[in-house]
Amino acid sequence: MNATTANPVNTIKHTTHTPATAGEVQELVATLPKLLPHGAQTKPPLLNTRAEQEVARLDMTRLTGIIEYDPGEYTFTAYAGTPLTEITAALAEYGQTMPFDPPLVQRGATLGGTIAAGISGSGRYRYGGLRDFILGVHFVDGQGRLVRGGGKVVKNAAGFDLPKLMVGSMGRLGVLISASFKVFPAPLATATLHAPLPSLEQAVAAMTKLMGGPYDLEALDLLPQDTGTSVTLLARIGGPTDVLSARMERLRTLVGSGDAVMDDQPLWDEAREFTWTQKDVLLVKVPTTPHTLTALDHALRAANAQRRYAVGGNVAWVAWPQPWAACDQLLTSLGSSGLILRGDSPRALIGAAGQSTFLSRIRTALDPSHRFLDYE
Repeated sequence: MNATTANPVNTIKHTTHTPATAGEVQELVATLPKLLPHGAQTKPPLLNTRAEQEVARLDMTRLTGIIEYDPGEYTFTAYAGTPLTEITAALAEYGQTMPFDPPLVQRGATLGGTIAAGISGSGRYRYGGLRDFILGVHFVDGQGRLVRGGGKVVKNAAGFDLPKLMVGSMGRLGVLISASFKVFPAPLATATLHAPLPSLEQAVAAMTKLMGGPYDLEALDLLPQDTGTSVTLLARIGGPTDVLSARMERLRTLVGSGDAVMDDQPLWDEAREFTWTQKDVLLVKVPTTPHTLTALDHALRAANAQRRYAVGGNVAWVAWPQPWAACDQLLTSLGSSGLILRGDSPRALIGAAGQSTFLSRIRTALDPSHRFLDYE
């Protein structure tokens, strides 16, 4: 199946193909001069291109379903087009979860699109990101070859680490067919300390104390208020219900303020689905550190941008209300980079990011004919 539509960035036409098997993907890659795979399009800027020729889009949402799930081994394998809602529901039946907390689950995000974007949620603070849980990949390279990398179980993962190369590849290294992941037991219960603090500096100081203590935090985010300088600290813990209150009180004592939210899932659903942001503005992921938050926050506040500092201050989620070029200029001036996941932008990568020699060599090896688009 295919359709023809207009490119959102220029007037070049593109066709959309909907393969349902790996073999169909191979045939399309072998015959199409320029192509770009995608999932449910929950992150539209990743599809934007300034290419001056027709681009074929491969809609991978028909290649869907869980291939294998072994709760005893804490691993699963699923096709790239599988919605994360299907995977999380299957894991929940056995009290298991994807601990890197993938975003946009309820918006319809797919497994392949999440890998291609390389994004993780607030749960990355304790458990690590998507890269730490992917075990194997099955993809079609730029020559139409079916390539396997890694394995299906933890002890079998060996050889060159192709799975991690696909994380954040944005569909520029190959067309994902399926992927294998390890998973973890879900916490028996969770609770969150909700602590408003007068300034970012005080919030960072409190966050640093928590990071240095033996608290086994599930997540640690800072949420600056839209007006003024106050910041809300959100510290999540997990464990048996009967010990959470005592542990929460220790956190509150260390921070010096705050309330315990025992029914805390809505707080983190808001983070995962980005419902704390305005819908009609850019959503930008910016890598940062606790030491650089003050300078970044000053610039973002001056631009009236909403922001959330996740993963212990190592990721900034920014709702940018101005044109994308202004955000690009700001991040470049700060020596930082950004990934635009939502909004009106001709490209996804902005700021001071640049391609490495290593990445160029990998692209040449996997796609010598340059069928996949360049990074914009």
